[in-house]
Amino acid sequence: MNKTSTTPTPISLKCAVITISDTRRPDNDTSGDYLADSLQAAGHRCVQRTICAGDMYQIRKVFSDWIVDPDVQVILANGGTGFSHQKSTVAAVTPLMDQTITGFGELFRYLSYQDIGSSMLQSDAFAGVANNTLVLCMPGSTNACKTAWEGIIRDQLDSTHRPCNFGAGFHA
Repeated sequence: MNKTSTTPTPISLKCAVITISDTRRPDNDTSGDYLADSLQAAGHRCVQRTICAGDMYQIRKVFSDWIVDPDVQVILANGGTGFSHQKSTVAAVTPLMDQTITGFGELFRYLSYQDIGSSMLQSDAFAGVANNTLVLCMPGSTNACKTAWEGIIRDQLDSTHRPCNFGAGFHA
């Protein structure tokens, strides 16, 4: 908050977007585009962006690099959270977490249930904190990214959202 107002000052967060996919490329990464555009529209900055194949160790390398980078405060990951042998985001990222945010996955699946019914069981959306970096992982479809952004992420990155949010924990 500034000294002349009781209204908190919005904080622009430095974010990174990773699309985890064996088929997406820069010209067809609609989910990554949606997340990067949504961040910008909300007043945040997308300071890093990449597409990574579904190899657990490549995914872990990207996350590890971003987690130690002081210029990345938030990581938004899309893809690799489904229920199949090719989905390795959970296995790659969860060992890096210092703390999990169980409510993210629970709320995402609840919101998804309203759109896709019991197919929401196939999502391992999850979130946590690693080295003071907020990590939010969601499915790779653009509709799933919209569900996560509109139903959870937009408000939680907004440092003025009440009664609480993740954005206020970061400094401008």
